[in-house]
Amino acid sequence: MKMDILSKFQNDGYVVLEDYLSPSEVEELRAAGEEFTTNLPPENERKVFNTVELPQNKDQYFLDSAHKISLFFEAGALEDDGKLKVHPRVSLNKVGHALHWLHPTFKKISFDDRAKETAFQLNFQEPAICQSMFIYKNPGIGSEVTAHQDATYLYTQPPRLLGFWIALEDATLENGCLWIAPGSHNGGVHRRYMRNKDPKASELLVYDSAAPCYPQSNFRAIPVKKGTCVLLHGQVVHYSNANKSQKSRHAYTYHVVETKHVQYSKDNWLQPPNPEGFPLLYRN
Repeated sequence: MKMDILSKFQNDGYVVLEDYLSPSEVEELRAAGEEFTTNLPPENERKVFNTVELPQNKDQYFLDSAHKISLFFEAGALEDDGKLKVHPRVSLNKVGHALHWLHPTFKKISFDDRAKETAFQLNFQEPAICQSMFIYKNPGIGSEVTAHQDATYLYTQPPRLLGFWIALEDATLENGCLWIAPGSHNGGVHRRYMRNKDPKASELLVYDSAAPCYPQSNFRAIPVKKGTCVLLHGQVVHYSNANKSQKSRHAYTYHVVETKHVQYSKDNWLQPPNPEGFPLLYRN
């Protein structure tokens, strides 16, 4: 089994693990995610997250979310004054980025033996969890996530990043499943997303180059059943379409970096919470 996962991961840049979570674990995570929608921030403090218009690039709230549980709304969910256009239950884009450490339900899953065994099979020696997100992809307004590599945002030298993407509902072509370009992890890191070195700039975060153009023919749709975990190499290119269906596509995702003989970039938007670094997977 070790070679099966490792060889497929090395060859394709991703692995699909069906029935990774039990139905009861899926429901526990889903319920925890739904709970955030019952206690939304005040109207004047509501922030949008969007991978097309990029409002978060200018927002200290986004930077501060690295070590908090912060709520981000869909652009289509808010009026200009922050009032909701939709029901609270379908207003959020995501919650991040420290669920794995600050929320007991997500922490339990993130650090459990399956995660440790998976990282071990993929030859991680001293992995640490650096960020986590509950992604809502709500019906009708769940926005697209443009084609990208996770290593753009969480760059290490040498590159050594692993994503766990766990479907908490069936992910289909209609509600915005992942699309992945197999083998694209072999082409290096195409661009970086970094803290702006100019203290006077309005943009706190910047890309170091324009978005590459990826041919649609490179991508393969990855529809999966709830409870499935998709392992993502940090350099594999992937995206998801907007959710135009009547069904949500909730998911929980988190990222692991190698810490042994690997340097986590000081330019990354997300930095370790303290000098000791990110919490270690095998030791928690």
